[in-house]
Amino acid sequence: MHTSPADPHADRLRALVAAHAPLMRWLHAARDHGPADGCIAAAAIRSLVWNHLHGYPAASHAPADLDFVYYDASDLSARHEAEAAIRLRAAAPDAPWEVVNQARVHLWRRDGAGRAPRPATSLADGMAAWPETATCVGVSLTRDGQLRIVAPHGLDDLFALVLRPSPNADPAAYAQRLAAKRHPEIWPRLTVIPAVPA
Repeated sequence: MHTSPADPHADRLRALVAAHAPLMRWLHAARDHGPADGCIAAAAIRSLVWNHLHGYPAASHAPADLDFVYYDASDLSARHEAEAAIRLRAAAPDAPWEVVNQARVHLWRRDGAGRAPRPATSLADGMAAWPETATCVGVSLTRDGQLRIVAPHGLDDLFALVLRPSPNADPAAYAQRLAAKRHPEIWPRLTVIPAVPA
């Protein structure tokens, strides 16, 4: 889904993004040098919100990687992703770009049983399969300077500080991320909802 302009969470998210100068610079680079209709998503957006809700200084928000995701079913080559990454790194070398075409994720991702996911049908569809609902959020900058939000599971969990598995997430992958990422140690006000085993 694309959020409604009247959604109060969307307004809050746009305000937080607009106030973060490095992120706005990266969004300009993504718009001008990345594949069309892509967005900066996942931890860069989620952590911005959760840091704000915990009262952490805005200057402390420096993502370990900057996920730029797009959807192009016309070219499923790794080369296409690599060339996009080269352009983005040249345009904004201070950003730790990680570039993924959601149209080709089924070619390399496997769940705990070794099964490939079904091919995504759109950018939002690909993002919807990510492990946590609060991470399934992306932001892009339109040609007219507006901030567009892609949030297939909405923004409620993100702003309620809820860490919940996405409806179609692999329970094992979600559990592994909970153990590895240790999010509650960084953001102690989180409500963590465990995955239900398949």
